[in-house]
Amino acid sequence: MSPHITLEQWRSLIAVVDAGGYAQASESLHKSQSAVTYAVQKIESLLGVKAFEIQGRKAILTPTGQMLYRRALALVDEANDLEQAAHALSAGWEAEIRIVAEILFPSRLLLACLDRFGQESPGTRLELIESVLGGTSDALLKGEADLVISPQLPPGFLGDPLMRIRLRAVAHADHPLHHYDRELTYRDLRAYRHVVVRDSGANRDRRTATVEVDQRWTVSQVATSIQAVCMGYGFAWLPEEHIREELRTGTLRPLPLREGGTREASLYLILANPDFAGPGVRRLAEIVRESVGSEYFFKME
Repeated sequence: MSPHITLEQWRSLIAVVDAGGYAQASESLHKSQSAVTYAVQKIESLLGVKAFEIQGRKAILTPTGQMLYRRALALVDEANDLEQAAHALSAGWEAEIRIVAEILFPSRLLLACLDRFGQESPGTRLELIESVLGGTSDALLKGEADLVISPQLPPGFLGDPLMRIRLRAVAHADHPLHHYDRELTYRDLRAYRHVVVRDSGANRDRRTATVEVDQRWTVSQVATSIQAVCMGYGFAWLPEEHIREELRTGTLRPLPLREGGTREASLYLILANPDFAGPGVRRLAEIVRESVGSEYFFKME
């Protein structure tokens, strides 16, 4: 059975709700008020329902109208996504791809992936956003990303396990915590400064990956955290991949914690819209998977 109601008619109903009335909707749609009114009345007559009731000068949704409005929003959004995907595919590889990557993901590996992709598709612009914890999910939920490397799977999204990142509790070789000559406990850490990286999400949890200490510095970049610890200003849990050289030279030393000295974080590779992902997004995702598989040894089982 073919639908009798057009997308334009559904858009008229949405506009009346969003704008707060028929007159306002007609202005936003650049149509006459009679045309908007007719479109809504056509929906009501074809379905045999009442979408609005007039209260004073306002058109108020009925319970049935509220259901129609919700479903119409989803229908119009889906149609818009379909058109955008068709335009992208008809033009070949995408003109621009937006990548949001958790900062725990090794930057050297990510840049190598982008370079490899750029050699295959030099005409595609790449926008990289580096995020922390909730900021990665926020980008997905706001539609600001095409491809995401995330430490979690937000509700409504599916992704593939990509790798595990190991974080080590470290401090400068001359830090007082290395002078205890015994295993350390969390109680020993309380008297010293903890350097943490701020969650870039809108609803960040201040307790994430921290210990209860009297002094804390919160920074926005892993690089700043590494520099602070290397200068002896505190201790931190840092990704091993990012501090290989500092560990090799002895500038940083792992803290001899009795427990909790090592943490692991899982990362997932997520296509923001897998049904409409263009060939460029899919190829870049493939490059990331291949690079992790061949170059990085903390892969997920």
